[in-house]
Amino acid sequence: MKYSESLKKNRDFQLVYREGTSYANRHLVMYVRENRLGRNRIGISVSKKVGNSVVRHHITRLIREIFRLNNDRIKAGVNIIVVARPAAKNSDYRHLESAYLHLCGLHNIKKESK
Repeated sequence: MKYSESLKKNRDFQLVYREGTSYANRHLVMYVRENRLGRNRIGISVSKKVGNSVVRHHITRLIREIFRLNNDRIKAGVNIIVVARPAAKNSDYRHLESAYLHLCGLHNIKKESK
């Protein structure tokens, strides 16, 4: 299984929030900022408004898996922060993956399909 690198430090999150671009849909909000590392990194934020800790960790695991499985479809060298909205609580994997890929398309970070 491939390891997905994540954003952990508060200053990394703040930099993406301040200097990145954001788009949102019903389930997720996505902030994207280029990095010069040549690899993608993800940060996930799920607030208490979404649900209790079991629900929050479940959504976090789903988003991390969506990122890991679709990382080859995204251009390299970006920091991505995904913020789950309360509507994500009632969503399954397919809906969250669709929302994630929709936001990737809006940010123009999807590779061209050939």
